[in-house]
Amino acid sequence: METTTDNGKTVAIISYITLIGWIIALIMNNGNKTALGSFHVRQSLGIICVSVILSIIISFVGISVLSWIVQLAIVVFWLLGLISAIQGEMKPVPVFGEQFQDWFKGI
Repeated sequence: METTTDNGKTVAIISYITLIGWIIALIMNNGNKTALGSFHVRQSLGIICVSVILSIIISFVGISVLSWIVQLAIVVFWLLGLISAIQGEMKPVPVFGEQFQDWFKGI
């Protein structure tokens, strides 16, 4: 039986697949910490947090055009993170990516 290590690539990809995927990736990463897996778990958590916070703020403002723009930006950040994970790169998402690494460095 041949075993290969993916150096955290599986954890990185799973972390971007909904909140449940992030929880599974966090558990998998805690079992076998890798730099790539930890990086993308933090990036994904940051995207999820920003998405929730902005959605709450936008719901109070009530401007539908602003809501569409924010949701589109969140999807773009999510796609950039997912593509980076698939390619096995540790490329932070634009705007807040570096801060996510600092804010969630305990993960």
